[in-house]
Parts: sequence; C-alpha cells; structure tokens
Amino acid sequence: MHNLPIHSSKNRHRSIYLLPNAFTTSALFAGFYAVVQAIDSQFEISAIAIFIAMLFDGLDGRIARLTNTQSSFGEQYDSLSDMISFGMAPALIIYEWTLNNLGRWGWLATFVYVAGTALRLARFNSNECIDKRFFQGLPSPGAAALIVGFVWLGVDRNFPSEDIRISWLSFLLTIYSGITMVINIPFFSGKDISFGNRIPFWGVLLIVITFVFISSDPPIVLFSFFVLYSFSGWIIYIWRWEKAKKIRRKRANQIFF
Repeated sequence: MHNLPIHSSKNRHRSIYLLPNAFTTSALFAGFYAVVQAIDSQFEISAIAIFIAMLFDGLDGRIARLTNTQSSFGEQYDSLSDMISFGMAPALIIYEWTLNNLGRWGWLATFVYVAGTALRLARFNSNECIDKRFFQGLPSPGAAALIVGFVWLGVDRNFPSEDIRISWLSFLLTIYSGITMVINIPFFSGKDISFGNRIPFWGVLLIVITFVFISSDPPIVLFSFFVLYSFSGWIIYIWRWEKAKKIRRKRANQIFF
C-alpha cells in the first residue's frame, strides 16, 4: 500500500518531463505533414501545418520552463525539429508551388533559405551572451511564416503559380528570408513578457480580439503581420544606430569644448 503513492509520483514526474518533448514532436510531425501535403500539391494545407508547428514550437519551451523540465536534450531536439519544420519544409513548399519555374535559380534560392536556417539555429545554440528581449537575426519560425504565408495568400487569392512574376517575387522573398536570419539585426522576442501565474483581464481580452482579427481573413492577416515583423528589426537597428550616433556626437562636443 505504501508503494503506490511513490510509484504514482515517479510516473507523474516522468510524464511532466516528457511533456515539452511531446510538443516538440508535434511540431516535427506538423512540419513532416506539410512536406507530404506539398508533394501532393495541397499547398494551403501545407501552409496551415507550418503555422500549427509554430504554435507547438512556441509552447514547448514555455511548458518546459513552467514545469522546470529544461534539458540539453530538449534544446537539441527542438533545434532539429525547427530545422525540419521551419527550414526544409517551407523551402520545399514554395519550391513546389512556384520556384520550380525558375530552374536552378529556384533551387538555389531555396538552398540559401535552408542554409540560413541551419546557420541561424547553430548561432542561436552557441551564443551564450545574448539579450533575451531580442533575437539576433530573424527567427526561423518568423522566416517560415513569411514564406508559407505568401503561399497561403497566393492559393487563397488564386495567384497563378506558373506566372513568372510570381516566381521571381517568391525568389526575392525566399532570398530575403534566408539572409535576414543570419545578419546581425535585432528582432523583438517577446520572452520578457510574463504575467506570472495570473493573466489580467485586458490580457484575456487582447487574446480574444487577436483570434477574432486573425479568423476574419487568416492568409492576409498572418502574412501582413510577418511582413511587418520581418522589417521591424531594420527599424530597431536604424533607431539604435541613430541613437548611438547622437551619443558619439554629444561626447565629441563635450571633449571639444
């Protein structure tokens, strides 16, 4: 009789420890499913699967911190999952949708994107001295959302994927996403936002309004949001550069006088 509570406690501890990895596995499966659907030319389903992978990817780390079950294994597993869901999968989706019209230029663009994702994840894992408020370079989920968001918008609005203009626009978007992941530009991470154990009423209201806004037209809303996010880093970078220039100018004037 006395062994039952101990056995139950151990099982509960193991279940909690596996919970964040289960969410990582769900994100990995969503990325794999997106690839399968893209091969079958179901591009809208593929794009939605990537956004679902983003949702699971955003939850696994938070759950690990809430349950105090962080581990080096979980970090490495999460990076490998991200490489599939936000690296290979989006590249294959946009290549199958329209970039294959460009021949070698199409697959070269997708390789730049995949390489950018790999370099971004490697730098993220090896960089210890970082400001948690900002990502260094566009995060891979944001880059993936930019790519598949355009595919989803194109399918929803019946863009002709065989149109060479759409192909070259996709080419530029893919190159931009791949390069922006590896340049030293700060992007807001949102990791410093915390409500503790309780969410205020205005926070719940904001979540409801966000869901209503997205559901009004998911393709255009999500794509527009991630376009703005992909340019937000440049705005922060320019603002910091101008601020640093003013400080240097002020110091130079103080030394001169």
